[in-house]
Amino acid sequence: MGNREQVEQRVIVALDVPDEQAAIALIDQLPQVVWWKVGLELFTSIGPKILEVLKSRQKRIFLDLKFDDIPNTVAGACRSAATYGVDLLTIHATAGRDALKAATEAAQEGAAKAGVQPPKLIAITLLTSISARQLAFDLKIPLELPEYALEMALLAQESGLDGVVCSPQEAAQLRQTCGNDFLLVCPGVRPTWADKGDQKRSLTPAQAIIAGADYLVIGRPITTATEPELAWKRISEELTTVT
Repeated sequence: MGNREQVEQRVIVALDVPDEQAAIALIDQLPQVVWWKVGLELFTSIGPKILEVLKSRQKRIFLDLKFDDIPNTVAGACRSAATYGVDLLTIHATAGRDALKAATEAAQEGAAKAGVQPPKLIAITLLTSISARQLAFDLKIPLELPEYALEMALLAQESGLDGVVCSPQEAAQLRQTCGNDFLLVCPGVRPTWADKGDQKRSLTPAQAIIAGADYLVIGRPITTATEPELAWKRISEELTTVT
């Protein structure tokens, strides 16, 4: 896959910690990490202050708040979030076509008003903690899981979004169908030496890149490791072997 620097541009580390002190400690412990994901836990805890912390260190930001509401509310949230100048922003595909289109327009408006680059808006196809059995029996979706993920991705693409969040197991099919200009961001990435936790549809980092992922989101294998720097280094080295 090339040199270490290229590899490090494609791994997003999940800043899944409860407070500012823990976040800053982790960011400063891993200075070579370019991309950080800010999710619901940390953003609910300290709000946009964490984005300022990251920007002051010239980091790229994946604001993963997974908006899912009526079109008017989703549009307002995306308009506000876009003013922060983040790089990636998420919305659930299940919010529907009207909400996805409204979100796309609102993100452009918010960024323009703030004088910043608009975020890439990406849709959640299906949470990586959901198994095929849960999709069928709990959510009562009468489609096979790969087909459902594909339908959600096509809905996002038709609605003008920049890409989707998908499990690495669906990445190859989505890449083939949606083309090379559609971003695929893959959580549920677990090195062979890491615990899978609550991820039901995972692949290793190398397998995910080969399948077509643009970005890998990796949290606990790095952040809860005894030595996070060593875990990051192992993942980077594994990825440099991918051609």
